[in-house]
Amino acid sequence: MKYYLSVLAGAMSYGILSTIVVLAYGEGYKLGEVVGAQLITGFLLSWMLALYTKFRTKRKSQANGKASGAVAQVFKRLTWKQRLILMAAGTPTVITGLVYYQSLRYIPASLAIILLFQFTWISVLIQAISKRQRPDKVTFLTLIILFGGTLLAAGFLEQGLGEFNGLGIALGLMAAVSYSLFVLFSGKAVPSAHPAFRSAWMVTGGLILLCILFPPTFLFNGLIWSQLLVFGLLLGFFGAFIPPVLFAIGVPHIGGDMAGILGAVELPIAVLLSSIVLHEHVSGLQWFGVIIVLIGVALPELYKLRMRRSRNTPIYS
Repeated sequence: MKYYLSVLAGAMSYGILSTIVVLAYGEGYKLGEVVGAQLITGFLLSWMLALYTKFRTKRKSQANGKASGAVAQVFKRLTWKQRLILMAAGTPTVITGLVYYQSLRYIPASLAIILLFQFTWISVLIQAISKRQRPDKVTFLTLIILFGGTLLAAGFLEQGLGEFNGLGIALGLMAAVSYSLFVLFSGKAVPSAHPAFRSAWMVTGGLILLCILFPPTFLFNGLIWSQLLVFGLLLGFFGAFIPPVLFAIGVPHIGGDMAGILGAVELPIAVLLSSIVLHEHVSGLQWFGVIIVLIGVALPELYKLRMRRSRNTPIYS
């Protein structure tokens, strides 16, 4: 049970981010300052975790009398080519954060998270195009459910598209595309590396890109010692540190399929917080749409689990 709760808590952490960003905007902070403070915090925490993991593993192996060569094999030194690959794989997360957080300036947080969740069908579309393979019936059914649930959850059927900011919707969908690319490519980037160091180098790549796009002047003009530090710590802790740690603990024990289902809890948490903390109006019909979207996200994984169990069930004659 603790592994299920671990993944669940990690996904819930992601759902908190949009509310924190809107609150930071309310205090007058800009996009580059908010994302920069988050990534710097995530950078420091990720490398502290990586170095602590290596130190702890080394001490544990020495206490158990194991050869240091085994530790060296686990924490095999990465080449600069591998590091660059990992850093490149981390850049889509920065792009996702930038366009997603920018969309929050134009549309409600409850709508922004729903648009971000379109990465589910966008990932399927990208894979279908790259592999030149037509999606199966279950995938088609999932896409229909997701599309219908999105129309309800976003409030399009109640208010019409004309009531929403077009730029904000476009930015939300761009975030979904960027996140889809991250999901597709991040798992293929140097899979042999230890998860702690993979995460640290990916965050490093993201931070370098952000410093190029938005030079971190807030580090030198004293702004970092204002409330921006609090927002940065919260965003870095709940966005760049806690979820990877909890996922690393839980996913190996419950499997990627179940983790994908539990990860969908990010959506209702984000919508709930936007309603309670930010006082955004979320109608009953929109909540019904959120439930439909969750069903659409879980459907393919539940189908895979059912097929796997049916294959493993012995047949008696």
